Amino acid sequence: MADLLPPRPSSPPTLTDDFTRGLDAEKWVPHYLPHWTVPERSAARFAFVEGGLQLRIEHDQLDWRPDDAPLRVSNLQTATYSGPVGSTAGTHRHRDDGLVVETHTPERLLFTPRRGRIDLTVAASADEGCMLAAWLVGTEHLSETDAGEICIFEIDASAIGSTTQARTGVKSHHDMRLTTDMTEVTLPFDARVPHTWTVIWGDDETIIGCEGRVVRRLGQAPDYPMVLMIDLFEIGGPMGEYPKTAVIGEVTAWD
Repeated sequence: MADLLPPRPSSPPTLTDDFTRGLDAEKWVPHYLPHWTVPERSAARFAFVEGGLQLRIEHDQLDWRPDDAPLRVSNLQTATYSGPVGSTAGTHRHRDDGLVVETHTPERLLFTPRRGRIDLTVAASADEGCMLAAWLVGTEHLSETDAGEICIFEIDASAIGSTTQARTGVKSHHDMRLTTDMTEVTLPFDARVPHTWTVIWGDDETIIGCEGRVVRRLGQAPDYPMVLMIDLFEIGGPMGEYPKTAVIGEVTAWD
């Protein structure tokens, strides 16, 4: 049986939100990496429902970037940073072939912990072609090498059933101090039901858990400001019925 996660800290959380009061602009940016594209492509589609904020992919939604199409995404993130238009400086340089800033996005650090704990409750999407994910990604505003990622989870719609497969771990990206270490874990439930993920990182260790139990323990951790990103992707061209949806319930974090 997997180890139990440590109890939550006794101190008040740095960030907490259950979206019952709408979208708090002092906590969330409703765009996906807006500097690599234009606002009408990066803007999230969402609604408020019982249980939290519903991320949506809608039939008329544009691809995030033409160079990455077909790919549509609705995302919340807790910071932005980019260099000037035409530069290569910005959070999460996801590809190396000609990626440049299309929209200058000023540095805005709403919640960028270097270490801590985050608990987040989600209900994944089983809609065709979708993936629900949550990541901590280096902001890169201090150094372009501060680019690693803690992948809390990635859940493909096709992997959901009476049990669910999820990818989780660490990705080095442009941070050579880290080693990419991703694996697939089996969750003993249908991830369309609300469930809670936990990440605890610092002192060269990352612990990732689900529903109160440890699913990964890694002997490495980024040590620089990180942006929290929670996103619903549609990977591939339009298919199936719309809207496609997933729900973010409660997010609580300590740094």
